[in-house]
Amino acid sequence: MWSNVSAAPFLLTGFPGLEAAHHWISIPFFAVYISVLLGNGTLLYLIKDNHTLHEPMYYFLAMLAGTDLMVTLTTMPTVMGVLWLNHREINHGACFMQAYFIHSLSIVESGILLAMAYDRFIAIRNPLRYTSILTNARVATLGVGAFMRGFISIMPVILGLFSFPYCHSHILSHAFCLHQEVMKLACADITFNRLYPVVLVSLTVFLDSLIILFSYILILQTVMGITSGEERAKALNTCISHIGCVLIFYVTVIGLSFIHRFGRNVPQVIHIIMSYVYFLFPPLMNPIIYSIKTKQIQYGFFRLLSQCKFGN
Repeated sequence: MWSNVSAAPFLLTGFPGLEAAHHWISIPFFAVYISVLLGNGTLLYLIKDNHTLHEPMYYFLAMLAGTDLMVTLTTMPTVMGVLWLNHREINHGACFMQAYFIHSLSIVESGILLAMAYDRFIAIRNPLRYTSILTNARVATLGVGAFMRGFISIMPVILGLFSFPYCHSHILSHAFCLHQEVMKLACADITFNRLYPVVLVSLTVFLDSLIILFSYILILQTVMGITSGEERAKALNTCISHIGCVLIFYVTVIGLSFIHRFGRNVPQVIHIIMSYVYFLFPPLMNPIIYSIKTKQIQYGFFRLLSQCKFGN
C-alpha cells in the first residue's frame, strides 16, 4: 500500500457488486446528465435573451437553473469517470472541494427557493407594490445572500476535513465525495463535524422549508379571499411551478436524510440510489416544470427551435 496512509487517495465506488454492468448503468446516467445540461442551459439562455422575462421571478429562476447546473457539473464528472473508465482514485484536496461545493450548493438552492417564495408572497399579497419592493437591487441582494450563506456556512466542517489524519479505510461508498462519508474515515475527534451539520441544516434547510410553508398558508388565505374564481385560479397557477420545485427538493432532502440517519439496515444500494436521486432529480425536473407551466418560457423555447430550424 502507501507509506503514508493518511496521504493515500480516497477510492470512489459506483454500484458495488454491479461493476460488470457499469457501462450499461452509465447510459441512463449520461442521458440524465445531458438532459440537465441542456434543460438548465436553455432556460438560462431564454431568460437572458428574452427581455419580457427580465422580471424578479425569472431572475430567481435563472439563479435556480445556475445552481442546478453547478450541482450537476460538480458531481457527475467523477460519477461518469467511475462508470465509464473505472477511475476510482481521488486525492484529498479534490475530494474535499467536491464535498464543499455539493453541500454549499444544497444550502444555496434552499435559499433560492425561499427567495422565490418571497417573490410569490409579494406578488399575491401586495401586487400593487410588487415592482417597488422587488427591485433589481433587492433581487440581487437576495441572490448574493443565498450564495454567501451557502458557501460560507459550510466552510468550518470542510476546513476540518483538511486537518484530519486518515488511517481507516479509504473507500467511499459513492462515486462522489460527501462530508458525512469522508469524516467517518478520520482518525480524530469528529464530534464537531457530526454536530455542526445537524445545527446548520436545522437553521437553513429546515427553517427555510417552514418559512416557505408559512408563506403559502398566508398566500392561500389571500387567494381564498378573491371573489372571482377565474382570478383565484390565475393567482394559484403562478405558484404551481414553484410549489413543484419545492416539493421535489425538500422531499428528496428529507428522504436522503432519513436514509442516512435511520437506514442502517437498508441495503447499501438504496443509500446510493437515493443520493443520485437527490443530486439529479431536482436539476432534471425544475426546467421541465417551469417549461410546462410558464407560457413565456414555452414561447421562448419554440421560438428558439424555429430559429435553429431556419438557421439550418
